Amino acid sequence: MQDKPLDSLDPKLLGERLRTARKARSLTQDAAAAQLSYSRTTVVAIEKGERRVTPDELLRFAQLYQRPVSELVNARRQAEPLLPQFRAGLAASQSDDAALGESEFFGVAEQLQGLCADYLELEQLCGRPMPKAYPAIYPIKDSEDSPEELGEQVALAERSRLGVGDAPILDLRAILEESVGLRIFYFAMPSLIAGVFAYNDELGGCIGINSQHPATRGNWSLAHEYGHFLTTRYQSDVVLETGRWARPLAEQFADRFAASFQMPRGGVNRRFSELRDARPDKKIRIADLLQLAQFYRVSAQAMVLQLEGLRRLPRGTWDQLKTRGLKTEQARAALGMASDHSGKASLLPQRYIFLAKEAYEEGFLSEGQLGRKLRTDPVSARIMLEELDDRIDDKTGADYYRLHLDLAQPVLEP
Repeated sequence: MQDKPLDSLDPKLLGERLRTARKARSLTQDAAAAQLSYSRTTVVAIEKGERRVTPDELLRFAQLYQRPVSELVNARRQAEPLLPQFRAGLAASQSDDAALGESEFFGVAEQLQGLCADYLELEQLCGRPMPKAYPAIYPIKDSEDSPEELGEQVALAERSRLGVGDAPILDLRAILEESVGLRIFYFAMPSLIAGVFAYNDELGGCIGINSQHPATRGNWSLAHEYGHFLTTRYQSDVVLETGRWARPLAEQFADRFAASFQMPRGGVNRRFSELRDARPDKKIRIADLLQLAQFYRVSAQAMVLQLEGLRRLPRGTWDQLKTRGLKTEQARAALGMASDHSGKASLLPQRYIFLAKEAYEEGFLSEGQLGRKLRTDPVSARIMLEELDDRIDDKTGADYYRLHLDLAQPVLEP
């Protein structure tokens, strides 16, 4: 390694990057110093930019923090840091709350930051900026309506704007990525965190969803975070939903928005009536509720609570079903329905992967850089790109052959 890149790099900038990389690995300065066999004062001085890093030291830092050296010494200005809003798990206990420290929050935020920054870089390399169709921010603080009333109103307005009416949204992620222009990633987080939203003018709207959670819970978290994007886009907070404090207006709004956006009043009422009226005795069955929940891609609990709110079921119906021993996963299996844990969402959006493919084939990325962008090793990255080439059976006379179509090519050749 040559000294020149280090000599021309501001020590304070490099120190800040090393500090960020260390925190992303959930390491204290003491722990990093111990693993590197340095004194803590050395690590502190380097992170403050008071002491220059030697090439050998930089290599050791990069190996410990699992970051490429090129990223740490890159002269290109890095994306503006995101300020995330977290939505914590509904069943959080005080012990969970205490166990979730700053490093866990910082690690999740750092991972979302890295993914979104890589997305932006791929767009810049390929000259394909993200198409954005952001609505104006809906104000909630000065509204005369309650957060719940406003949540339903905004949900109906957004459904109309996005052209989905009151039908089920079969792929919420695709709608928000393609029709709004949000950057959405699914990755593992501490169980207490369900989702994270952040926004700045450079990266735009960015959402991370906990990939460890069931699919229906992930959909709820995604709709909830979209509610924050629509209302508190520029605000940053961390809310642990333990039930021990009054819930902020923004959280009340986002919960009602998520319910109404996924389960619109008109569509749910109509479908509920159809299921009930199909029964000779006009009585709804548990199987009908599970079918309705699957139809709208939500959990059975979310659907029953929504029906309680719409006064189609008595208040307390869900509690009674749980008391009677309802196990939704077992019930779904008995009815031949897919498990709520099936169909795990992919980490990266398809558009992101296509941009990585284009950047690699245009020579903008090396194999190693491609692997890092796709969060895998170079061999797996190449296999991933090969699988993107659509294979089409075409008939010529009595013979069939396979066409390997490059989906990144223009539809019409010049």
